[in-house]
Amino acid sequence: MGMTMTQKILAKHAGLDSVVEGQLIRAKLDMVLGNDITSPVAINEFEKSGFDSVFDRTKISLVMDHFTPNKDIKAAKQCQQCRNFADKYDILNYYDVGTVGIEHALLPEKGLVVPSDCVIGADSHTCTYGALGAFSTGVGSTDMAAGMATGEAWFKVPSAIKFNLTGKLGKWVSGKDVILHIIGMIGVDGALYQSMEFTGEGLKSLSMDDRLCMANMAIEAGAKNGIFEVDEVTLDYVKGRTDRKFEVMKADPDAHYNRVIDIDLSTIRPTVAFPHLPENTKTIDEVGEIKIDQVVIGSCTNGRYSDLETAAKVVKGKKVAKGVRAIVIPATQQIYLDALKNGLLEIFIEAGMVVSAPTCGPCLGGHMGILAPGERAVSTTNRNFVGRMGDTTSEVYLASPAIAAASALTGYISDVQD
Repeated sequence: MGMTMTQKILAKHAGLDSVVEGQLIRAKLDMVLGNDITSPVAINEFEKSGFDSVFDRTKISLVMDHFTPNKDIKAAKQCQQCRNFADKYDILNYYDVGTVGIEHALLPEKGLVVPSDCVIGADSHTCTYGALGAFSTGVGSTDMAAGMATGEAWFKVPSAIKFNLTGKLGKWVSGKDVILHIIGMIGVDGALYQSMEFTGEGLKSLSMDDRLCMANMAIEAGAKNGIFEVDEVTLDYVKGRTDRKFEVMKADPDAHYNRVIDIDLSTIRPTVAFPHLPENTKTIDEVGEIKIDQVVIGSCTNGRYSDLETAAKVVKGKKVAKGVRAIVIPATQQIYLDALKNGLLEIFIEAGMVVSAPTCGPCLGGHMGILAPGERAVSTTNRNFVGRMGDTTSEVYLASPAIAAASALTGYISDVQD
């Protein structure tokens, strides 16, 4: 029997000719990732286990992106511990204030992940790199510690769901709408410990930013990973970012999938996930009148340049509604700089929005946009669990940058008015 994209990558990294779903394997790693919240736990386990060296200083990334610039003493201590570890072991890819970005936007931008890589990260949204045709998945901090020391990790080979994409996205519709549509269709456990594999002619309609967003949210359907078939869009993105050689892995024609789901992208409407699960979706036409207090445009899901560009097109020459706090967070320093050079920041500020330094900040209820009791936010982030962005009585509605920006202008969840 043939193998899926994920199974081929895992087989290669395990040094095996083939693998089957459910098989336990030990695979070599191309990158081990941690952030300012998860890395201190991993470092403690690393030291407690008696390790005194890392497997490869170039294949570990430590990104200080959640509570930075440090919001309090505890956050400062966490970053200090990571900084000291990076100094001790001469970690090449250590990113702190001034060079930092949101980890899952930063690593692809820096060319640190390429097609067919095997990547683990002590962050659930590590599945983002599947957009590049890599196998990447989130793990616990103990696995991160072992990965940093040995360069290997244990996996159970996942089964897979194939998403066959056709058609083209409509105006103001993005990858965020597609993945919310899918999660609404299959549920938050609809792909539990499976690989969500995206292929088909419809890929041509999806930019790399669309794909990064969709792969990022595979975990919100319970998936082990999300992965896109490598095409010209992928190769164009990787070109110039790295000189590493890589092999493109494509699924075999006779690969086994638990399900094959056909999706016509031209039928997707702007989609909003209501509290308190990403599966609780409605199209913009079904939303009704919902007053909001805050808008957040950013995160590892939708803080890339094209996301900011879309939001700027919506708000240009207009003003944020009275009583709405609108926060824009570029995902990396480079994105911030590009937005500055191209006038996007001026558009946001003139519209009455505030622009933050790159940070995960409000996404996880960290800082830079916490919700008070009873408040509602439209956010381009990836989770809307109870208390995710603040008080347990607050509400988070997940949406695309276009819908978030349009809602900031009206004070209600709104479609873009052309």
